[in-house]
Amino acid sequence: MIMVQRAMEKATGPLTGLRVIDLTINVLGPVATQILGDMGADVIKVEPPTGDQNRQNGPGRNAGMSVFYLIMNRNKRSVVLDLKKEECMEALMKLVETADVIVHSMRPSAAARLGICYEKIRARNPRIIYAFAPGYRGDGPYKDMPAFDDVIQGESGLAAINRDLDGRPRYFPTVIVDKFCGYVLASSISMALLHRERTGEGQQVLVPMLETMLQFNLFEHMWEGALGESSGLGYTRMFSPHRRPYATLDGYICLLAVNDEQWRRVLTAIGRPELLEDSRFCRMTERMRNINELYSILGDAICKRTSAYWEKAFAEADVPHGQVRELNELMNDDYLRETGFFQKVEHPTEGSLVMTSIPVQFSASPGNVRYLPPNLGEHSQEVLAEIGYSTEQIDRLSAPRAASTQKPAPPSPSPSVDSLAIESAAQPRS
Repeated sequence: MIMVQRAMEKATGPLTGLRVIDLTINVLGPVATQILGDMGADVIKVEPPTGDQNRQNGPGRNAGMSVFYLIMNRNKRSVVLDLKKEECMEALMKLVETADVIVHSMRPSAAARLGICYEKIRARNPRIIYAFAPGYRGDGPYKDMPAFDDVIQGESGLAAINRDLDGRPRYFPTVIVDKFCGYVLASSISMALLHRERTGEGQQVLVPMLETMLQFNLFEHMWEGALGESSGLGYTRMFSPHRRPYATLDGYICLLAVNDEQWRRVLTAIGRPELLEDSRFCRMTERMRNINELYSILGDAICKRTSAYWEKAFAEADVPHGQVRELNELMNDDYLRETGFFQKVEHPTEGSLVMTSIPVQFSASPGNVRYLPPNLGEHSQEVLAEIGYSTEQIDRLSAPRAASTQKPAPPSPSPSVDSLAIESAAQPRS
C-alpha cells in the first residue's frame, strides 16, 4: 500500500526557523526551494496575479493546479503580489526584512529593472542570502543571455554524448540541467547560511547553469584533457556500444563491477572464471583497453538466463546489479512500497494525490511535509498579517486569483517523459 500522509503542523528539519522568499518559477528554482522547505524552512512563494506559469503545465483536476506544479511546490505558502505596483514591492521588501534567503529566476538585468537586485535587497537586510541561477557566470560576457535546459544540455556537451544510433546529438529525456542545478542551488544556499552562522555575513550566491553542468559532465570526461590534451576528452568506457543494460531471457538487468575483486565475482558468476587469468582482463588498465570485448562477453552469457536467475546469482556474488524498470512500473515496485517512497496525501482542493517522499534522512532533524502545494494566493492574508498588514491593506494588495476564474482543465493523458522535457525545459531568465 502507498503510505497515506497528511500535512503536518510543526517543522522538524535542519532549516527549521529560517524564512525563504521564493520568486522562482518553472523547474530549477521551485526544485531548490522545495528542498529547502522539505528541510524545515518557511518558504513563502511570491507569485504574480497570473501565478507560476507551471500551474498550467500538464493535467490537473482544477485550473492552476497542474501536476507539474504540484510535484515541486509542497512545503510553501503562496502569496500574490503584483511587483509592478509600488505598494506590492514595498510589501515584498517588508517580507525581505524578515527573511534569511531570497531566491529568484531572473537574469541580472531583469532583476535590476524590477528593483530586486542584490544591492537593493541587501540595503533592506544586510544578513540575507540572495540566490539565483542564471544561464552563465555573472562576470562574463553572457551574463544576461537567456538560457533554458535544452540550450545548456547542448552547450555543456551533454547532448553530444547522448547521440542516437545515427550519430545525431539528442537531449536527455529529462530536464536534467534544471533539476541538477536546483539541487546545487539548494546546497549552495545552505553553505552560505553556514557561513553567515559563523561570521554574521550575508552574501550573493550565483549558480551558473552552464559552468555547473560543465563540471558535472567533465568529472569523468576530462580524461586526457586533464593532461593538457584538448582532443582527448571523453571517458572511453562510457562510449562502449556494449555499455547498456544486458538483455536476459525475459527482460534486462544492469550490472557494474569497478575493481579486481568485483570482476572476479562477476566472471565467476557467469561461468567464465578462466578470464581472470586472461591478460586482456586481469587488471584495470587492460580491461579498459578491451572493454568492448569484455562487455560483449558479459552480454553473451547473461542473455541465456532469466532476470530472476541473474538477480539471485549476482546477489550471492555481492556485486551491484538491478533490473531495468519502466516508468509505469515504479509505483508498484515492492521495495519502494516497503520504504514508503510514494506517499498518498489528501489535498483540500485537489483530492487524493501521490507524491514522492523526502529522500534525505537525518537522524536528529528529519524533514517533513507541513504544507501541501498551495492554491494561488492561499496564504496572502496569513503571511502579510504576520508582517503587520491589516485585513483592509491586504485586500488592496492582493490581486484576484486569475487561475480561479478559468474553467478547470479537462483531464488529459499524462505526457511522456519526452514531452515533459520539451514542454517544461528550463528556467526562464526574464
